[in-house]
Amino acid sequence: MSSTPSWKIKLLYDGQCPLCLREVNFLRRKDNGRGLICFVDVAADDYDPSRHGGVTFRAAMERIHGVLPDGTVLQNVAVFRYVYEVLGMGWVYGITKLPGIGQLADWVYGIWAKYRLQLTGRPDLITLIQNREERQTCSVGDRCRLETSVTDT
Repeated sequence: MSSTPSWKIKLLYDGQCPLCLREVNFLRRKDNGRGLICFVDVAADDYDPSRHGGVTFRAAMERIHGVLPDGTVLQNVAVFRYVYEVLGMGWVYGITKLPGIGQLADWVYGIWAKYRLQLTGRPDLITLIQNREERQTCSVGDRCRLETSVTDT
């Protein structure tokens, strides 16, 4: 029995981002149940960087990442290029392989990544990190439930 996964890339995405979800849903349809792409929602409270190339929540929220079966971590347009190639649509991002074009595409993507939360009507990254840490702290023991029940009475 082989320990090599069937997926070709883990796509780390923000499951709370409406535009990201639109892209992920499109890619899921193109994957068509083949399992070539392992979709990982970094916004899920149980997201664990140690299981996904060490990519922290903060890093994953700052820009797109992909993790290959050998542990190699891709970022930026390289992720899209790889995902589309795996799904047999490499031509979509093929032009980004040309000298200069790839750097320009990464630069444009960097602008999108920097303003993505604001453009989609979401809180800033610091607020998202704080909210996540609060939820994770509350999931340890019954502390938050006890605090809530004390204040509710």
